[in-house]
Amino acid sequence: MKQIVLERLVLRNFKGIRDFTLDARGANVNVYGDNAAGKTTLFDAWSWLLFDKDSENKSTGNFEIKTLRPDGTPIHNLEHEVEGMLLVDGRRTTLRKVYREKWTKTRGRVEAVFSGHTTDYFVDGVPVKKGEYEASVAAIVDEDIFRLLTDPRYFNEVMKWQDRRKTLLTVCGDLKDDEVIASRAELADLPAILGGRTIEQHRKVVLARRKEINDELERIPDRIDEANRAKPDVSGYSEDELHEKIEALKAQIDAKQAELTRIQNGGEIAEKERRQRELEAELLAIKNELQAGTLDKLAAKRQEIAELRRQAEEADYGIQERRRRIEAVEREIAELNEEAARLREEWRRVNAEQFDASSCGDANCPTCGQALPEEQVAAARQKAEAEFNRRKSERLEQINQRGKQKVAEAQRLAHEKAEHERVLAELQDVRGPRWAAVEVAEKELAELQAGMTDVAADPRYIKKQQELEAVKTEIAALRSSTVSALDKVRLELAGLRTEAELLESKRAKFDVVRRQEARIAELEQQEKELAAEFERLEHELHLLDLFTRAKVDLLESRINSKFRLAKFKLFREQINGGLEETCEVMVDGVPYGSLNNAARHNVGLDIITTLSEHYGIAAPIFLDNAESITRPLPTPGQQIRLIVSAGDKTLRVETEQSQIKEAV
Repeated sequence: MKQIVLERLVLRNFKGIRDFTLDARGANVNVYGDNAAGKTTLFDAWSWLLFDKDSENKSTGNFEIKTLRPDGTPIHNLEHEVEGMLLVDGRRTTLRKVYREKWTKTRGRVEAVFSGHTTDYFVDGVPVKKGEYEASVAAIVDEDIFRLLTDPRYFNEVMKWQDRRKTLLTVCGDLKDDEVIASRAELADLPAILGGRTIEQHRKVVLARRKEINDELERIPDRIDEANRAKPDVSGYSEDELHEKIEALKAQIDAKQAELTRIQNGGEIAEKERRQRELEAELLAIKNELQAGTLDKLAAKRQEIAELRRQAEEADYGIQERRRRIEAVEREIAELNEEAARLREEWRRVNAEQFDASSCGDANCPTCGQALPEEQVAAARQKAEAEFNRRKSERLEQINQRGKQKVAEAQRLAHEKAEHERVLAELQDVRGPRWAAVEVAEKELAELQAGMTDVAADPRYIKKQQELEAVKTEIAALRSSTVSALDKVRLELAGLRTEAELLESKRAKFDVVRRQEARIAELEQQEKELAAEFERLEHELHLLDLFTRAKVDLLESRINSKFRLAKFKLFREQINGGLEETCEVMVDGVPYGSLNNAARHNVGLDIITTLSEHYGIAAPIFLDNAESITRPLPTPGQQIRLIVSAGDKTLRVETEQSQIKEAV
């Protein structure tokens, strides 16, 4: 197992500690101190030295490293340093980091200006780059593993339960489905049921199908009842008798239809009707011949009017659109001019501002109250005045640039407005002529319509029309003699058809009854099949639950066997009888959240011991608030216990005899 021990940890100007050395000598250490004496700062320094983070995993920039004054402001021009001497498998390695401010002299300034921070890195006293330093640390221990092995709270209080569960399964090994199935004889049929799916995949399939079947089974009784109610009442009817009556009526209808056709197809009437159709066709041909040329001209003129009207309306739309755009641009220009005027006024106001020497503060020392040297007061005032003038110049330049932008934008919009006005003038010039062209074309159309030939005045058309009227008169006379006979036959035919339709509707009820009975039989068979499938799925769910519970027992037993105090609850019973994944730490049945501080520390140490054995690494363990635990569990790694002691206003260190020697 790789042994990582802390021999010495030196803090200089780190989080309020001016100069302190934790001389651990590779042994377990008790560090005593009152609240806010700096105990947790030791853990922060150790974490920052290795990983640029504090003990709560906050990176540099998210926690304060610098030493602060009583008013909360940092003391400048200090170097904030942490140095750690480690033994890694007996070989000494020294790591050092120095965090300091950067002060830069810019051109035209007498004094340096604060410009940020920088960090210097050293390995075994040799300056190195950040990447080389991080590589040296990574060669010692991985950050994620380090967090698990050095902080008893980390596993139980910082990690998400999903990550805790994943870590446990990594350490103790997950169970294969075959192992679980082999542990229970009742599960022998499960592999064939799964068909290549995982347990959870098959559970989802079964639950989805079971819900689908259950919904379908709930609907089937309603469908059967609906089918029964849809069956018409056929009591008192005989389907065979109805069929015989319908066939007899069909024969009578055919006979009456033939009789009607004979009356309607009188020979002379048919000839007159043929001649009527010929005359109507000849009249249409004469009309087309007389009006053909004029109709073509009318169509062409209507098409011309449509095109002229489209062009005129297009000009109207363009005029409206350009006016709208001009109004919008004018509004924008007015807003820009107002903004430019406001900026000019703001520039004059800022330019008139004068430096107020009283803003430099008191000329006395804030610490001792004595008067500061005049040259120091004058230098401070010169610096303040220079800073005032710099900021004033920057503000004036910003206002000036914004004003130029507004003016430039207003000029661009003025050009855009001029272009819109030019196009508007062109559209207004063409609008009147276009509408005038529409009026001229419409007058020409009216003249064409007035000049169309009146076919009713043509001698040929008049002669054919007279002949057509004569033929129609002859047809009416011939038909009048057969009207009474046709009416009688039609009336008899209508009565036969009505009677046949009534009988057909009665016979159709038997077809409806047969269809509904077939539907009911189909639904009853479907109900039986679904019920059988539902029972099969219930059996499969039982096996899946049995598998899950068997896996729970095996998995929790395997994991819990790895720990002395900690017992893990990996599944939670749900109200519906199912199991939900979790990862809850317990000691003697008491959940971690209900344990006292001593029990929490010890169960954390127990977990670290197992994880150290798994990863093959023993690292220094920091126990904050260790005063609550009188008998901490022994661990493979060195323990640094941070103990609250009201009597120790400064840190006091007690070291156990080290059993670890440096390699030669």
